Amino acid sequence: MPKSIAGDLTGSGRRFAIAATRFNGAIVEQLVAGALDCLIRHGVKDGDITVVRVPGAWELPLVAKALAESRAYDAVIALGCVIRGETPHFDYVAGEAAKGLSAVALASGVPVAFGVLTTDTTEQAAARAGLKGGNKGVDAAISAVEMVQVLAAIARKP
Repeated sequence: MPKSIAGDLTGSGRRFAIAATRFNGAIVEQLVAGALDCLIRHGVKDGDITVVRVPGAWELPLVAKALAESRAYDAVIALGCVIRGETPHFDYVAGEAAKGLSAVALASGVPVAFGVLTTDTTEQAAARAGLKGGNKGVDAAISAVEMVQVLAAIARKP
């Protein structure tokens, strides 16, 4: 029978950073609220969560890198919202944010959860921020908690 490694959803004793954009703030604040609620519900103490505000999604990778390299956090949760406009600006910002955040996780070994909405309309963004059900901030927080536990379990295995 093969060995199986899985993480649980217990955040107790872990520290998390949330990097959140101010751009599209009404949407992002809903993501932040969802992530905070999720972390607390999964045993993370309020004092073990730090929220860092950045101007927009373009700035998320640099801040995530600084947070990961500080080794003060077990995971970083990146939250933002990029809504498609009439120019290719959306493609550059969304694509580079995604690539940059992925690169931070791979280079640092610190989980970086991707909670950046990339939508065509404000209505789609609002729906993904909890207006019509699910909240992608919650999803990103759950991913961060689980990845911290998965990596810890891998480190313990011979």
